Amino acid sequence: MIFDIHTHTFPDKIAQSTIEKLQSMCHTAAFSDGTEAGLRASMARAGIDGCLVLPVATSARQVAHVNDASAQMNDRARETGLWSFGCMHPDFPDWKAELARVAALGMKGVKIHPIYQGIDFDDPRYLRILDRCGELGLIVLTHAGRDIGFPLRDHCTPEMTLNALNQVGPVKLILAHMGGWREWDRVEALLPDTGVYLDTAFALGRISPIGDGYYGPSDLPLMKEEQFVRMVREFPGRVLFGTDTPWRDQEEGVKLIEDLPLTREEKDGILGGYAQKLLGL
Repeated sequence: MIFDIHTHTFPDKIAQSTIEKLQSMCHTAAFSDGTEAGLRASMARAGIDGCLVLPVATSARQVAHVNDASAQMNDRARETGLWSFGCMHPDFPDWKAELARVAALGMKGVKIHPIYQGIDFDDPRYLRILDRCGELGLIVLTHAGRDIGFPLRDHCTPEMTLNALNQVGPVKLILAHMGGWREWDRVEALLPDTGVYLDTAFALGRISPIGDGYYGPSDLPLMKEEQFVRMVREFPGRVLFGTDTPWRDQEEGVKLIEDLPLTREEKDGILGGYAQKLLGL
């Protein structure tokens, strides 16, 4: 089973405008149209069996509505192959009850995005979310490291992650982008013994620019292959395949893993085995 744990879709009526806005903001090309249908077509081309869709609440008022939509997606998951996490915003007033509702709806976890939400990961408002999710058995998947669309902001550094984990109870935490986008040396130095999971989204390969001259040649390469392989072994059983589609071609994403000098067991685990176990699919 190949399972992509880091994907995004948008409602059909706003997908085109959202993709255009984000392409312009990030100066990177999209590889699908941002719709559920576009994601399913991409999955078919890549031979991917299932995907986790990660919604982001950029304001507190969006939370309940987004969680309702996520629950509806999960109702169709056996047919579509698309599962969804819920979301949470650190300024949502009734966060405690809403997280309980997310769990009651059968969702496996929530997505948070410290950069889009403008709050440091070790802020008390996130710490209470982490604690509550741990109590409820919900997984937390967070954006980690820098963000290609906001290069001067950094609200989830490896240091913040370590500080947060030292203040909360047990919680299953997935750090996107191999633990911290463009901060991989510090991830290696600080986080292997914390029990966190990493996803591979937008970490291997190269940035795909839209051709507006924003990026120079030296900006395009991402993580070095040897560092990725080393981290797979420093975080054993805890590296999960994710693409960040529509911002990465899923077929290329699978190939990048298959071409690595890893054992067959390691590749199968990364591509879906570890996620299947974590999510209970």
